[in-house]
Amino acid sequence: MEKRKGCDVLVVGGGPAGLMAALHAAKAGAETCLVDSRPVPGEKILLSGGGRCNILPLTVDPSAYDTSSSPHTLRKILLSWPLDEVRGFLENAVGLRLIEQKRTGKVYPASGGGEEVRDRFLAALRRSKVRILTRTRVTDIRPFERRRVVVETGPGIVADQVVIASGGLSYPRTGSNGFGFRIAEALGHRIVPPYPALVPLLSGRFEHTALAGISLPVRLEIGDGREKKSGTGDFLFTHRGYSGPVVLNMSHQVTRALVSGKRLAVRVAWLDRVESDWEHELAPSRGTVRGVLKSALPDRLGDRLLEELGLWESTVASLRREDRARLLRSLVAYELPWADSAGYREAEATGGGVTLAEVDSKTMQSRVVPCVYFCGEVLDAVGPIGGYNFLWAFVTGRLAGEGAARVP
Repeated sequence: MEKRKGCDVLVVGGGPAGLMAALHAAKAGAETCLVDSRPVPGEKILLSGGGRCNILPLTVDPSAYDTSSSPHTLRKILLSWPLDEVRGFLENAVGLRLIEQKRTGKVYPASGGGEEVRDRFLAALRRSKVRILTRTRVTDIRPFERRRVVVETGPGIVADQVVIASGGLSYPRTGSNGFGFRIAEALGHRIVPPYPALVPLLSGRFEHTALAGISLPVRLEIGDGREKKSGTGDFLFTHRGYSGPVVLNMSHQVTRALVSGKRLAVRVAWLDRVESDWEHELAPSRGTVRGVLKSALPDRLGDRLLEELGLWESTVASLRREDRARLLRSLVAYELPWADSAGYREAEATGGGVTLAEVDSKTMQSRVVPCVYFCGEVLDAVGPIGGYNFLWAFVTGRLAGEGAARVP
């Protein structure tokens, strides 16, 4: 990279957090530069929601986020920019027209999907005179040197303040490589070990591939005892395992435990029914067990369960007590066989990261190195599907951008 004039605020990373940080730094009067390793910033935005880009939730619940840091700190950060104000900024300052999907509680761009979101942000940055350096890979931050931002080729960049918005490890094809975690750790920050989040699970059973395409509501339980977590929603069998909203929203429980060497049990209650519901279905003494399951469950799933139990030809009246108990367990606490998660290649987000205790909750400034700020996925917070992670990126991006611009 050729020698370039320095800037007041340099933002590393062109995802939603970085774009918002750069925009607010510039609006606050700072000479701002955005650096991204890709040919065009915002590539990850294009992948969101299969391209549709669920950009915000309709309502916000801070307790829906997962963090190993203080939930109180997370809540304070998240609510520092009210949701209606975030939406107003996107509509007015960025120029996006947004529509609501009340059934799912999601907000989308009215047209154009992720590409429209990215292009509108880039246009807003140009209007605010933000300099954008693409195909520029930052390799190090040296806070006590004049050219403190080290790049892969060419001289370093002079910047008074540096905002790290480099994302996590999810979707590595977009340039996410964990750079922010490595830099933060090298600067002395404590990193909560990262883990894939919003990620499908891979099956441990070849037989389950025959169930691909089946979708139904379930209650999912992960872990045991005091560590047990549960959630409800739609479950989807895929050719390689399991997905759907309830799996994506809860799979981080599995992946986070794997980081520490634990394998948690995953149990499913089909149709989110309890044992008494199925007892009622099995009350009539006439007919076959298969007939009972067929009236409630998709045929292929019911047949798979009966095959595993060896009750394919059983009648309700002939069920022995122990067989009835096994059947009920299979319906309300089915042990889902899983081998692994689909990993960062398919994870929509990364959990873990810079602990929130080591950033100023009002500015996102590092409490370890004063000239460095963090925002977005590099921080220890991850939300469910539904626009929650975009909201976190926008709120923390605004705080970091404005915080960095206020330093004299």
